Amino acid sequence: MPGPISRRRGGIAWCVAVLLPCALLSTAAAPQQSLHGGTAGASTLEWRACEDPAQKGFECATLDVPLDYDRPADDTIHLAVIRREATEPSRRIGSLFFNPGGPGGPGTAALPAWYDQYVPAGLRERFDVVSWDPRGVGRSTAVRCFGDAEEAAAWWARQPAGFPVGEKERQAWYAGRAELADGCRKRSSKLLPHVSTPDSARDLDRLRDAVGDRQLSYWGVSYGTFLGAVYANLFPDKVRGLLLDGNVDPRGYADGSMDTEARLTTSLRMGSDLGSAATLEQFLELCGRAPASRCAFSAGSPQATRTKLTTLMERLRHRPLGDWTYARTVENLRSSLYFVAPGWTDAAGLLEELWQGRVPPLPPPPSSRVYPGFEQEAAVVCSESPNPRVLSRYAELDTFAAARAGDLGRRWVWDYEWCAQWPATAAHRYTGPWNRPTANPILVVNPTYDPATSYQAAEAMTRELADARLLTLDGYGHTALVNPSTCVNQHAVRYFTTGVLPPVGASCRQDTPPFAPAEPVGGIAAGGGWLADARNPGTRSTRRLT
Repeated sequence: MPGPISRRRGGIAWCVAVLLPCALLSTAAAPQQSLHGGTAGASTLEWRACEDPAQKGFECATLDVPLDYDRPADDTIHLAVIRREATEPSRRIGSLFFNPGGPGGPGTAALPAWYDQYVPAGLRERFDVVSWDPRGVGRSTAVRCFGDAEEAAAWWARQPAGFPVGEKERQAWYAGRAELADGCRKRSSKLLPHVSTPDSARDLDRLRDAVGDRQLSYWGVSYGTFLGAVYANLFPDKVRGLLLDGNVDPRGYADGSMDTEARLTTSLRMGSDLGSAATLEQFLELCGRAPASRCAFSAGSPQATRTKLTTLMERLRHRPLGDWTYARTVENLRSSLYFVAPGWTDAAGLLEELWQGRVPPLPPPPSSRVYPGFEQEAAVVCSESPNPRVLSRYAELDTFAAARAGDLGRRWVWDYEWCAQWPATAAHRYTGPWNRPTANPILVVNPTYDPATSYQAAEAMTRELADARLLTLDGYGHTALVNPSTCVNQHAVRYFTTGVLPPVGASCRQDTPPFAPAEPVGGIAAGGGWLADARNPGTRSTRRLT
């Protein structure tokens, strides 16, 4: 499963992928927090200026919460919390909580990196924007399966790049995951059963109370949509407004028993492989239509570009170009599809370099100075989402996924192999119901071509929730947040500030289409261009949050 998302901006690896390693979204050299005895105190936060230069302008705090909510008087753990206060205090509504996905995405790193570029100004003005490192992650009491960052980086360097190809690499992969599991068992055994999504949802409610909000306002992306759905069903009366962006199919993630052999991996049940395949098809279609000046890999037509990619992948399977193997190239391509700008253009440039026989620079490896925490994603997924335990099943699923989703399907299978040997099961899982009536409606947003969380998963999320409205981003990439649409952002601002939902059937377009010259950007008030309500032209929503 591991493999850093290769798109790096501002020195930080970006993690918005559902069930992808958020490990390299680094949290600097934070000391490891341990369990400690004693009852969690009153839900209060003592804010102070953050010390990390990457968090300049933000305030930090910690909150103690029970390790096990069934035994709140026993051990407690720390949650690391971060906020930026509303820029217009006189018009402040409350706090808006943000979860960057993963699982395993540290909010104390993601929020400073994303705040200026992606959080709409209308929300920055009216809300304190708050995030946190979920339990088991980053600066909070964290799962750590290695002694230090250097040991973790050395382990990573021994693993096959991307995913295993052939029996020799598969055996190395199995052995590496067994070594990891053994380290987790030795170093984090007490914490591992208590890092599940319902545990984090209860933490989130403690945080809501700590900032003084009667109800929760929340924007969750990728895995954060699953966390939001669990919260909505554990605390339905506390929902003020939840925006779920880049959606996990809740049944695909959670259904099944941890005590019986799973037939498919989490990713295949959710259709992530199919979402990647559909998005790659769009990449090749649009690249093939574009001139080489806009898409370097274009072969002059969509079909010729598809053939060119097939030929390149076959070439790399037999003759890697330096350290650029078939699997490393597939992993880089999959990751690049998440970000239309600049990911798609960069991916085309990389593929063309390989096609021309030139060796591109490799993505940077995990730092040996900062603990990467790539096991922190597995700690959540493997404890609560069923995956096969029989090692040979993964080679079978490799063949199955390749047949239905091509090269990218293989990568999705191996994301979950470390669950086969994972040493813990969650003490608290949430498997439904998903339709408990909430105090206010939920807004679901998804790109039509999302390489990790498919549009079909967003439709499933909308059906499962008791009261949800789907806003379609007619575009590409993983989540609307990091593939911006002025139209989506204006709907988000209106939803969180006034409670008004988009019209039924509403859709938006991206500000920056792939491989195209810049177009004028418009929003809700831009007529029929950027808000396409043709399916329900007269529909207006009167739903408001209370």
